[in-house]
Amino acid sequence: MERVMKLGAESPVVIFTKSSCCMSHSIETLIRSFGANPRVYDLDELPNGMEVEKALVELGCKPSVPAVFIEKELVGGSNEIMSLNLRGNKLKQLLIRANAIWI
Repeated sequence: MERVMKLGAESPVVIFTKSSCCMSHSIETLIRSFGANPRVYDLDELPNGMEVEKALVELGCKPSVPAVFIEKELVGGSNEIMSLNLRGNKLKQLLIRANAIWI
């Protein structure tokens, strides 16, 4: 779990994905549409991807991907990110506060 938190703190926005997950692609596309350049970890390509996935589940991500960290904090998965986006640009505000985008 500590390794996941460390990876999640490497960039203002970090997304854990799987190449087979269409929601992972959708969430990455949404965040990029604001102008952010997230650090993306594809669990299929990480040598310890299964361990990272297990740690994400332990942190409360169900399903495990997509999992989004903003400003070193686990924000959640696709439901949480979409909800933030639909609630008066809360997602955009988080990205601005994390210095992931500028206005």
